[in-house]
Amino acid sequence: MSFFSNFHSDKCPGTISGNPLNGMCEKVCIQAQKIFDACIKQIQIENYTLTLTDNVPGDPTYPLTFISARTVNTAGVITNLNVERLADKPGCARVQATVGIPVEVAYTDANGVEGVAQATITVSHDVLLFVPAPSIMPYKITAEVSAVCAEGTFNQETGTFTVNACLTTILKVAIDVEILVPSYGYCAIPPAQDYSQEVCAGFFELPLYPQGKTCSKQ
Repeated sequence: MSFFSNFHSDKCPGTISGNPLNGMCEKVCIQAQKIFDACIKQIQIENYTLTLTDNVPGDPTYPLTFISARTVNTAGVITNLNVERLADKPGCARVQATVGIPVEVAYTDANGVEGVAQATITVSHDVLLFVPAPSIMPYKITAEVSAVCAEGTFNQETGTFTVNACLTTILKVAIDVEILVPSYGYCAIPPAQDYSQEVCAGFFELPLYPQGKTCSKQ
């Protein structure tokens, strides 16, 4: 079972029915990341050069044939960050940053051996975001990223791939805080239900003998 698989308890997450104050027992201080603002940007880039590193297996035989490239880690790497507060828009700031999007590139080499390598797609962003007032605990700008490249060509002279990519970047303004929230107590954790494919279920549900009509004399 799981929270949402035939497990019924008032100590499980889910839709509240009735009075939401029923069962509320305390105010709890939890450590969390508060998001003050966020924005999403989705772009398509063409003819981007991917420089390969950390090939596995090492020293592939050129030329390489592109299979795919996509993110396996959604944490973007922010560099060249500049936050400029705007006097005419209280609370808002111009946020400029370079975001590195790590991707894993899959390919086959000239001998038909499959391999993977690491690469980074770098994009620049210039956006408006709400930035909280100065405090002892500093805010941070983070990036959640995703990328997929469906096609690419190999440049044997440079050992790189040229790709077309679809990119998604979510920029966030966040602070790690201790926040007070109402609580219903600890969750009741249901026992795990092992997955099993009942291959005989349909067969065992058949009647022992066919349900045919009997002959009747006219």
